[in-house]
Amino acid sequence: MNDRTGDAAASLPLPYRILNTFTEVRRGEAVTLLALALNVFLILTAYYLIKPVREALILSVPDGAEMKSYAAAGQALLLLIAVPAYGWLAGRVRRMRLIDSVTLFFVACLVAFYALIRAGVPVAIPFFLWVGIFNLMVPAQFWAFANDVYTPEAGKRLFVLIAFGASSGAVCGSFLADEMIRFVGVYEMLLAGAALLATTLALSHFVDRRERPASQSPGQSGAAADTADTAMLEPGSAFGFVFRNRYLLLLAVMLLLNNWVNSSGEYILGRIVKEAAAAAASQPGGVHEDAFIAAFYARYFGAVNLAGMLLQLFVVSRMIKYIGVHVAVCILPLVALGSYVAIAAMPLLGIVRWMKTAENSIDYSLQGTVKQVLYLPTTRTEKYKAKQAIDTFFVRLGDVCSAALVLAGTHLLSFGVREFATVTACIAALWLLLAVAVGRRFRALAPDTEENRR
Repeated sequence: MNDRTGDAAASLPLPYRILNTFTEVRRGEAVTLLALALNVFLILTAYYLIKPVREALILSVPDGAEMKSYAAAGQALLLLIAVPAYGWLAGRVRRMRLIDSVTLFFVACLVAFYALIRAGVPVAIPFFLWVGIFNLMVPAQFWAFANDVYTPEAGKRLFVLIAFGASSGAVCGSFLADEMIRFVGVYEMLLAGAALLATTLALSHFVDRRERPASQSPGQSGAAADTADTAMLEPGSAFGFVFRNRYLLLLAVMLLLNNWVNSSGEYILGRIVKEAAAAAASQPGGVHEDAFIAAFYARYFGAVNLAGMLLQLFVVSRMIKYIGVHVAVCILPLVALGSYVAIAAMPLLGIVRWMKTAENSIDYSLQGTVKQVLYLPTTRTEKYKAKQAIDTFFVRLGDVCSAALVLAGTHLLSFGVREFATVTACIAALWLLLAVAVGRRFRALAPDTEENRR
C-alpha cells in the first residue's frame, strides 16, 4: 500500500475502517451495503426458524427420510408453474411491486400453515413442498435485486459482506429455533418467521429509494429514468434465456449437480438421524421422536451456520481476492468429493454429521457468495428471469435426480449408506469438472477482474 492509499484509508470514518477489515468498501457505499446485509439477515433468520418445523413434520411420517427425497419431484413440478408465473409478473410490474407481491404471498402462507397445523390438518408433505419453493424463490429474488443495484465491480467487492448477513442470519435463526422449541413450541416459529419476512419489505424499499438514481443509465431523466427503474424486462421465457446462453446453461447444470450431491448427503444424514431418534424414543423415559429430531437439526444447523459465518467473515473475501472466482468455484466440489469418500469408508453418524457440516458451511459461505458473483456479468433480464429459473427449477431438478437415486438405491439395489456415499462421490467428481468450465467462462466474460490481470 502506498502512502497516498494509506492516508486515504486512515481518513475514512470508523465504520468504513471496520468494514474495510473484511473487504474494500468505498465512501457512500456503507449505508446501502448494511441495509442489504440486514435484509438478507432477516430472510435467513426467518428460514432457519421454519426449517426445523419442516424436518419435524416430514421425518415424523412413515418413511420420512425417503419422502424428503421423493417430494423434490413435486417441487420441480410446482416450479414449472411458479417460474413462468414469476417471469410473467416481473415483466409487467415495477421491481418493488414484484418484491412486495412475492414476499407478502409467502408471509400469508406461513400464517395459513400455522392455522392448519393447530387445527390438526396433516400438512407435512404440502409444507415440505412449500418450504422448498420458499427457500429458493425468496433468496433468489433478493440476490437479483442486489445484482440490479450494483455494478459487477462493486458487487465483486461488496457481496462478501452482504453474504455475511445471510450467514449470520442463519446462525441467529438456528439459535432462536433451539430456544423457541424449548420455551415457546415448535410450530409458533412459523409466526415469528412471517413477522421477520414482512419486515424485510421496509429495507427493500429503503434501498430502492436510495439507489434509484445510481441505477439509471447516464443521461436518463424523467420518464426514461422511471422506466429504467421498473422490472420491465426483455420479452421471452425464463428458460429460453438459460438455454440460449452457453454460460448460463453451464451454470445451471453445475448448480443442478451441486444440489444433487447436497440432497443425497441430506438423505444419508436424515436416514441415520431417524434411526437414532427411534432408538432414543424406545428407551424408558426417552424423548419423543419429533423433539429429538427438531433438537438435533437445530444444533446441527447451528454448527453449520456458525462455521459458515466465520468462513464468510474471515476467509471468503480473501479467497476471492487472492485465488480468484474461477478457482474459488472449484473449492466446494473438491470438499464434497473428499467428504463422500470419507463417508463411504466410515459410514457412522459422527462422520456423516461433521462431513456434512464441513460441506454445508462452505456451501453457505464461499459457494453462496461465488454463485452470486457469477451472475454479475449477465444482463438485467437474465438477472431477474434466467436467475430465477436456475436458482429454483434447476436446483430443484438436482433434488429430483437425488430422489431417483434414493428410489433406485432403496427399492431396486438395496443400497446402504456406504453405497449411497460412493455414488454421490462420483457425482461430485462430475460437478468439479463443470465448475472448472464455469470458472473459465466467467474469466472470459469478466476480463477486467483482478484474477485476469495476475
